[in-house]
Amino acid sequence: MTGLMTTRTRTGLLATAVAAALAVTATGPATAAPEPGVRFVAHLDMAGGQRPENITLEPGGSAVVTFAYSRQVARIGPEGRVHVLATLPEPPAGSVTPALTSPFLGGIVRTHDGTLYFLYATGTGDLTGLWRLRPGGTPQRIAALPADGLPNGLALDERNGLLYAADSVLGTIWRVPVTGGAPIRWSTAPELAADGFLGANGIKVHNGAVWVSNLDKGTVLRFPVTRHGTAGPVQTHATGLLDIDDFAFTGRGDTLLAAINADNEVARVEPGGRHTVVLTAADGLQGPTSLAVRGTTAYIASAAYFTNDDPNVLSARIVPGGQVGKATEAGPKDH
Repeated sequence: MTGLMTTRTRTGLLATAVAAALAVTATGPATAAPEPGVRFVAHLDMAGGQRPENITLEPGGSAVVTFAYSRQVARIGPEGRVHVLATLPEPPAGSVTPALTSPFLGGIVRTHDGTLYFLYATGTGDLTGLWRLRPGGTPQRIAALPADGLPNGLALDERNGLLYAADSVLGTIWRVPVTGGAPIRWSTAPELAADGFLGANGIKVHNGAVWVSNLDKGTVLRFPVTRHGTAGPVQTHATGLLDIDDFAFTGRGDTLLAAINADNEVARVEPGGRHTVVLTAADGLQGPTSLAVRGTTAYIASAAYFTNDDPNVLSARIVPGGQVGKATEAGPKDH
């Protein structure tokens, strides 16, 4: 656990980064090419509010992202072109989102039929919660979540028709059916709590468990799903990953890639918890927020909250052993 002074310092830096993310600037994208081993899918328009918070992949070769503070869900085509699919309603004047102040669009997942689910936090009871966007439709809230929380990461268990949401302020994992309805407080384990700023953050369903990162505590947690569907005893999978945001598994095993936001890094975390840095700012990372993996390719979204320079999406090929090597695609592809 970090000391009080360290916690306050980090909180101040993160708050400054959020403020910078909300500022409209005319700074253009970085012109330097990434180091060998990664490839830009898209440079995004920072002045237009295109700061990707979370990412999911489509089978047709596109990615879908949430733009955190412009309240938009957008598709990024294989050629890097951005198409806005939906803009969420603006909350009433004077509304304050917990921890972040401004409205926040967080995690996003996609079901096999193309339906998108995503989380929206506004500090108001009429908008905060789980939203759905069917192909060709308009966004609809299908589950309300507490206005004093910050629903952030979102995970899909499509086999059982369930969604899991990580609340960074309330230190809670919520469970909601894909059909919507009243959320269940699935876990409030102390390990999910914040330690100065944000706690539970990224979340995935993998190998019979719900996995969650804690940004303040730098941990990856594993909650086994019992045969009754409840949360089993929490297990700490990894430590020492301070400012970890989202993460993604590289395959069927428990090796994962973690986005370390403030340090402009992606770390490879082995099943035993040992972790090594595999991508850095030299590869084009600009405050990585989220990852998605399809086959042998990882896609990393950077929101540039700290650098305030070049929000982008990168692709990198995962080579045997979970290392990251040279990318072979310009955009998401099927494997």
